[in-house]
Amino acid sequence: MTLTAPTATAAPAAPPVDERLTPAGPIVKLLRRPEIGALVAALAIFAFFSLTTEVFLSPAGVSTWLYSASLFGIMAVAVAMLMIGGEFDLSAGAMTGTTGLIVGVMTTQWGLNVWIAMLIALAVALTVGASNAIIVMKTGLPSFIVTLATFFILQGVNLAVTKLITGSVVIQGMGTVPMFDQVKVFFGSSFTLFGMSLKIAVIWWILAIIVATWVLIRTRAGNWIFAVGGQLQSSRQVGIPVMKVKIGLFMTTAGAGWLVGMLMLFDVSTVQATTGIGQEFIYIICAVVGGCLLTGGYGSAIGAALGALIYGMTLQGIVFAQWDNNWLKAFLGGMLLLAVLVNLYVRKRAGVRS
Repeated sequence: MTLTAPTATAAPAAPPVDERLTPAGPIVKLLRRPEIGALVAALAIFAFFSLTTEVFLSPAGVSTWLYSASLFGIMAVAVAMLMIGGEFDLSAGAMTGTTGLIVGVMTTQWGLNVWIAMLIALAVALTVGASNAIIVMKTGLPSFIVTLATFFILQGVNLAVTKLITGSVVIQGMGTVPMFDQVKVFFGSSFTLFGMSLKIAVIWWILAIIVATWVLIRTRAGNWIFAVGGQLQSSRQVGIPVMKVKIGLFMTTAGAGWLVGMLMLFDVSTVQATTGIGQEFIYIICAVVGGCLLTGGYGSAIGAALGALIYGMTLQGIVFAQWDNNWLKAFLGGMLLLAVLVNLYVRKRAGVRS
């Protein structure tokens, strides 16, 4: 009888490990946050101007650049949400002037109640925002083109209609409108904090950041926004109401334009037909610096707010340092390019997919 050695049984192969389930370290988790690059840049710019000019950290200096950042920040937060949803709105800047002009004309020229005039201006803004969304979704045209057309329409109407009614492109005398002081409490007043005289716009800015962050992170609508911005067709297939999401986002941006228009109008008691023109690209830059992708599906409201803070500090810091204001445009271009490159590098290092 021949004895044969027992055949060794190979151990079963270990199942493949899904890399998405691998625990990430704290540094990787931090790098995956879209606003981390903007936070580092904000701290660097704050330190730079704090060391180069004494006015920057004075109570008057801090209140000045915070107010500037708040106006850009409210719009940047709304624009960031729209960009996360995969769209752009180039009419956002003109909308701030349009709403201010509507209130100014109706109150100073026609004697309408200021609260009613504000509600009418808000209704017009929301209607324009919804119209932009419907045209984009029904035609398939890029939102860049549709809202660029809306921008030119609003710009022309602002100039032509204002001049036709008032004979000028500037509306003044809002301070004499009945109930102006009551409205100013909510949109143009100031309060003292730590020796600084801060504008009420800073409070509105903080509220915008809180609400937008809560919507994006804690609600079903926030999940829908990220989904339609990242994978539009897949979103439709799983039953996400894409049309409603897009309309809501465009109306949010238009509503933010109305809010900024009211904050500016009741702060200085005057409005020009050119108010807001050219600022739409600044809002987009703030959002991109804050970590938003131009392709949609990624970003945060906090990052956009930090991008606006960077712009506000730089805008006023250059003035405090008595530099040539033309350097601001060069800084904006360099900041945008650097932000895109840094965000690309960070996403690759952290394993975040575009």
